[in-house]
Amino acid sequence: MKTIDILSIGEVLIDFIGHEKNATILDTKNYHRFLGGSPTNVAVNAAILGLKSALVASCGKDGLGDYIIKKLEEDNVITSLINRESNLPTSIILVSKSSETPDFTAYREADCVIPDTLITKSLLNSSKIYHTTCFALSKNPARSTILKGAQQASKLGLQLSIDLNYSEKIWPNRQEAKEVVREYLSYNPLLKLSEDDCHRYFNAYKTDQEIFDYFHAMGVSTICLTKGKDGVAVSDRETGLIQQEAIKINVINDVTGAGDAFWTGFLYAQINDKSLMESITIAQKLAAIKLQNVGRLPDMIGLKNIINDLV
Repeated sequence: MKTIDILSIGEVLIDFIGHEKNATILDTKNYHRFLGGSPTNVAVNAAILGLKSALVASCGKDGLGDYIIKKLEEDNVITSLINRESNLPTSIILVSKSSETPDFTAYREADCVIPDTLITKSLLNSSKIYHTTCFALSKNPARSTILKGAQQASKLGLQLSIDLNYSEKIWPNRQEAKEVVREYLSYNPLLKLSEDDCHRYFNAYKTDQEIFDYFHAMGVSTICLTKGKDGVAVSDRETGLIQQEAIKINVINDVTGAGDAFWTGFLYAQINDKSLMESITIAQKLAAIKLQNVGRLPDMIGLKNIINDLV
């Protein structure tokens, strides 16, 4: 019996997002507190969309950790799989508010301490999608836990997923990152990455086709490349290449979390047996809503707001 739609594994932390728009960390004077972490955002967004989501993660046994549990429970995310560390503080990230790629500084502590005992066969058998991020894979013991769980999930027939949100700030050893990612990609996850991710990951400019060829060669069937104002390109071994223009937005208030909103929409559509084109459309609509809001997606979003007028 599949009772969990998306099992999200990885970093849970606090994003302190700058109040001053388009300012660097150096020039930012005031910050607002938001629940953060890419897998966390996906879990919360999924719950907002009416899916059943669970988060496997780790935070401190402190005030910020209490805040994390409180916010997740308010959003109906399953929190029983979150490890609380007594000797490590909750991880935080300072993020500039930006209409482009934001500046950030990470202070990582408890987020990477995810015990492998949290991911059981019973849990995997209850789940439909096993999702994680490059950020989450960057440090042990979380890395070993996630990879071990991914191998089990693949054997049990789960659909895997990964946001390849690579950053040299988080994972300075690029070669190590590629080796770890290669192992995860061998389980044929749905792969989401952005042009910025690709530039950081390869440390060079690559054409769309070069990117698709590289990851298809690793065994990935479906690759979703987000390109900002230039839209989205998806390469699928069966369907071929699909491209869609970006939704025009007059005012972008904050890009933090937009990629997570996009990917939640895509996974939601896949769970509901939508076509790739429909999945991209739903994903883009959800991302567009997030771009107009600072912090999390607004509570009033319902499914009709996302899929209305779907072609």
